[in-house]
Amino acid sequence: MATIKFMHTVLFWLKNPESSEDKTAFKSSLEKFISNSKFIESSFIGTPPKKERAVIDDSFTFSLSVGFQSKKQHDAYQIEDVHTTFIEESSQLWDRVLIYDSEA
Repeated sequence: MATIKFMHTVLFWLKNPESSEDKTAFKSSLEKFISNSKFIESSFIGTPPKKERAVIDDSFTFSLSVGFQSKKQHDAYQIEDVHTTFIEESSQLWDRVLIYDSEA
């Protein structure tokens, strides 16, 4: 298993978060993109659990965390065809995106 040195976390707020059709289409596109990326070393797709403490933000619809061996790999992923195709396929489904990047 590769050592993760760069973590890219993305929060998505879908335009219609109650739509099971939109959620299914979004998640399917996301999974297809992740499984075909040449650069992603680890991945996690999540949804917010029920808020139990005031410091927890549960306002998003989906989260994605992907790990890379380096920032260079992350930068290559940003322009990778499968990533740009995902954005083209799914951007009409989201209203807001927020990104947190972390480096070891």
